[in-house]
Amino acid sequence: MFQPIEDLLMQAIPSSTQSLLDVGCGTGATTLAAARRLGADSRCTGIDISGPMIAAARDRAAQTGSSATFIEADAQRHAFEPASFDAIISRFGVMFFDDPVTAFSALRLATRDGGTLRCIAWRGPEDNPFMTAAEQSAAALLPQLPVRVPDEPGQFGFANRDRVQAILEQSGWRDIGIAPLDVACSFPEPDLLHYITHMGPVGRLLQTADEATRQQVAAVARPAFEPYVHGDRVRYTAALWDIRAGARR
Repeated sequence: MFQPIEDLLMQAIPSSTQSLLDVGCGTGATTLAAARRLGADSRCTGIDISGPMIAAARDRAAQTGSSATFIEADAQRHAFEPASFDAIISRFGVMFFDDPVTAFSALRLATRDGGTLRCIAWRGPEDNPFMTAAEQSAAALLPQLPVRVPDEPGQFGFANRDRVQAILEQSGWRDIGIAPLDVACSFPEPDLLHYITHMGPVGRLLQTADEATRQQVAAVARPAFEPYVHGDRVRYTAALWDIRAGARR
């Protein structure tokens, strides 16, 4: 679903990188991809607060013989060894910090002088109608859906470019660049129902819903995605921020 974004992030990793940290790594896809790109002599580490996701990432590494390692911890509070990474990357993993200045300050201290930061984050919901189609269409059936509040931690927590710029400046990063990035993405049409019922705010609520509610939500939400269905593929544009910065005194 996000493979083109992963590919762009991998291409951006400097070839000289020996040690890399993947923030908010989830089940490890980007960490494992970075380890493949940089080779067995590199040190690629993923960090995520979710125990089940880290367990899945470790399983994937073991199954593929990857040298990547994983830490179950909150990146904004973890005691990283100072100046221990050449590069820090994140695909959709930095928008959830409750204290982003503290988090990015810690990441800056964990980065060697001359190191790089490269993150991909979502722009606003108004630019990403595909990402909000399920909750908008199913809102009447799910009154407990949380209201999205600008700048709050969450999927669109970094939608405000000026806010992100200020966070990085206050955290000690230099050479900051934040550019809009539109990426064409797709996935198989048979996976659409799983996307609707298992991902995003709707998917989280449906984890504890009864079967009747799940079926009702799927029936109501599925037509909202019809404009994105092209043959056997679901196609949409991900409207993102390409965030980069450098570590230097």
